[in-house]
Parts: sequence; C-alpha cells; structure tokens
Amino acid sequence: MRLMGVSIPDAKQVWISLTYVYGIGRRRAVEICKRCGITSATKVSELTEQDVLKLSAFISDQYVVGSDLKRKENECLQHLRKLGCYRGVRHRLRLPVRGQRTRTNARTRKGKAVAIAGKKK
Repeated sequence: MRLMGVSIPDAKQVWISLTYVYGIGRRRAVEICKRCGITSATKVSELTEQDVLKLSAFISDQYVVGSDLKRKENECLQHLRKLGCYRGVRHRLRLPVRGQRTRTNARTRKGKAVAIAGKKK
C-alpha cells in the first residue's frame, strides 16, 4: 500500500507503518491513529479503503510531510546561507552549527581528519 508517496508494509501495525513517512515519528503516528478513530494495534492489511482515505486526507490537511517537508527544510537552509548570518556561514563551511567545540571532536560534521605537514614538533 502507498500512503503520501511512500510504500508502507502491510504486515505491520498502523502506527509503526506511519513512521515510514518522512516527518511522522512514533508520537505523531499514535496521535494520527487516535484522531482518525483507528486503533493503533490494527494491521495495515486490515484497513478498509475508507480508512486509508481518511488517514491520507488527515495527514495532508494537518501536517507537512514527505518531499514537501524536505523541500521546506532545504529552502530554510538556503535562506540562512544567502543571508550570511552566523548559522548560514557555519552551514556553508560544513562546521557544527549549534555551538559545539571544533578543536577536538566534530569529526562527523567536519569529515575525516587530514594531516598537516610540519604540524608536529
């Protein structure tokens, strides 16, 4: 079954399957099930066509998910970069954005360490 452009596994419970959609986590998935009147323990294969339509309509009306959310996040980052603010500069230089130290650590963000010739004395 496909929901919001994502293939969802039929054998799993509805709330677990909803987490396959980008932007829906565990807590939000349970909340969506409650608001649509679907028990969380129901398997996806047991859903009727009407339930699926209700889920997709509710998600598209209430939340920004999937490719729309990715596009929105990317636009926000591009805006920060274009402004030239501190966060935008840190993103552009591929350094930690939220105040973490860079003298040691920060290897995930900075990439693999590169040796500098003549550094050790």
